Amino acid sequence: MHKKNVAMSKNKSKQSQEVPNLIKKIAKVLEMTSPKLTTMFASKLFTTPIKHKTPKREVKMDEDSVQRLLTVPAINKEIVVYEYGTSARKVLLVHGWSGRGTQLVRIADELLKNGFSTVSFDAPAHGKSKGNASIMTEFIASILELEKHYGPFKFVIGHSLGGMSVLNAIKQNLQVKKAVVIGSGDIIQDVIDDFISKLEINPKYGLLLKDHFEKKFGGKMDDYSAYKAAEQIEIPVLVIHDLEDADVPVKAAYHIQKHLKHSELIITTGYGHRKILGNEDVVQKIISFLN
Repeated sequence: MHKKNVAMSKNKSKQSQEVPNLIKKIAKVLEMTSPKLTTMFASKLFTTPIKHKTPKREVKMDEDSVQRLLTVPAINKEIVVYEYGTSARKVLLVHGWSGRGTQLVRIADELLKNGFSTVSFDAPAHGKSKGNASIMTEFIASILELEKHYGPFKFVIGHSLGGMSVLNAIKQNLQVKKAVVIGSGDIIQDVIDDFISKLEINPKYGLLLKDHFEKKFGGKMDDYSAYKAAEQIEIPVLVIHDLEDADVPVKAAYHIQKHLKHSELIITTGYGHRKILGNEDVVQKIISFLN
């Protein structure tokens, strides 16, 4: 069953993460020199998140959370885990690329008010977790390891790359009753092509970069596309996206929902890729869906 809903706009928001001009210039110079060096440079950038300082709005969650290190054997890395609240009704929160475990604070606070607790984490190379590079498979491995140590989780909520990771984790047998994905990417090649476009180099590097990753990590990149995971998911999923999301086109939400068996779609206008996480109407829609 599919439901569609459109939330009204209140703010205008363009929040795309722009590539610095210096990085673009370096990419252009390498492009004129060597396709191999250009591909390696793009690969390094693609797998290196930006670590941001914790905003004031997230400080309380950071201070009130019980924080522990957890080793994820599948990737041989440690992640920082946040336990927020004490209820046995646990919800797993998964941030996106260059995010952190407290990023979904507005949603977490509302969940606590409604009798839940949350578990979240800093993915490898994000937030307080060590490292300089990561990739979606490490997000997925972290989610599955968290279930072993902190589960069972009643629900799971993911933003952006976290949304893609959530769908793939459910495909790999993460056990939850419902899921919410916000501003989720969809087709892996589209994500790579968009990144190459922002670097302002020849589009051919989209395929070269995909081939590089497939040789390096093994397997087919498209196997991790969100819509492919969606095809195998039986639980209800709420898909939320903003029409003006400058980082992930809204077509991703429509395509993901098309491949889900039981879903609801909410399209907002004016909140972009990140402000949507703190919008009161969106937060209440999430709570209503989960209850």
